Amino acid sequence: MALEIIGISGTRPLTETSAPGGPAIDADYLTRISQVHDEAGFDRVLVGFFATAPDGFGVASHILQHTKQLGVLIAQRPGFVQPTLLARKAATLDHLSGGGRVAIHFISGGLDEADQRRDGDFLSHDERYRRTAECMEVFRKVLTSESPFDYKGEFYRFEGAFSTVKPATERGIPMFFGGASDIAVQVGAAHADCFMGFGEPLVAVQERFAEISRAAEQFGRQVRFSVSTRPILADTEDAAWARAEEIFAKASEQRQSSDVSRPGGARNPVNTSVGSKRLLGFAERGDVLDERLWMKIANLNGGGGNSSAIVGTPQQVADALLRYCDLGATTLLIRGFDPVEDAAEYGEKLIPLLQLGAKERNLAQV
Repeated sequence: MALEIIGISGTRPLTETSAPGGPAIDADYLTRISQVHDEAGFDRVLVGFFATAPDGFGVASHILQHTKQLGVLIAQRPGFVQPTLLARKAATLDHLSGGGRVAIHFISGGLDEADQRRDGDFLSHDERYRRTAECMEVFRKVLTSESPFDYKGEFYRFEGAFSTVKPATERGIPMFFGGASDIAVQVGAAHADCFMGFGEPLVAVQERFAEISRAAEQFGRQVRFSVSTRPILADTEDAAWARAEEIFAKASEQRQSSDVSRPGGARNPVNTSVGSKRLLGFAERGDVLDERLWMKIANLNGGGGNSSAIVGTPQQVADALLRYCDLGATTLLIRGFDPVEDAAEYGEKLIPLLQLGAKERNLAQV
């Protein structure tokens, strides 16, 4: 199994440590961040999904047009695009990208219900995951079926569904998935190619991988695993921890100022994400876990998103990330608090060490 390294795209500068600036879509910035990831040796970049954000397929198309080898992982929430159309969109872009550069990340919700409702989605948590299961099932069948088929489920019904456009390569369109609830485990085990999770303590990750693997075995399947973290590098360990504290100070200041003027909602929306609650639970155990798993940003933002960091020298961080690979992870999603500069730094100092470690573990990079 190959090691896959994923970064993150963006249509404008925006992190926990800085206020958003400029238009919602800065094409020059998107080109720059994409090309930096391409040159740094990343395999893909994640194109995120929010109800107020630019369309992911449009963003992905720009990325693919302005890079040579970089792939895209396009996040999609089932319920807003029919799975038959989603499959054709993905396969079409896969061909136009030069072949084999498109993957889809199926997400059933966010940190809270508000973002779902902005797009008119009022289903309950478990209903959304059941819908995701149907969406993924139909998506795969559309891309693999050699003849039209009918489908009738709880949320979708099709007669004569078919697509003349199939994925550009035998690898197909990889299906990524995220979720931490009991129903999410079952959905991911049944349908996902790669199950994505946040950077948690090693013992918890090992238990999680084992739980999902057992569930997948019930469906006669094997699932790959991804771990998402925020590497913070410096030439010495002390300097790395000092850099982490500087990031925390900036993030604290930015969060306070943004809370005051946050539009359209409460300062602290109700967290309904099981994955975020898990991450917050670990953060409440202490600022540092497993020697260099830093949880202060996760605690600051209520466990939102990919917010646990790995702090140290490039070799120390690489060793910590490769421990997740030793547990079964084949994908690492890494992003920094300065997305462009950090991606370049990862390409120079971190990714070569990850590639070397993968080679030693018989994990060749994608």
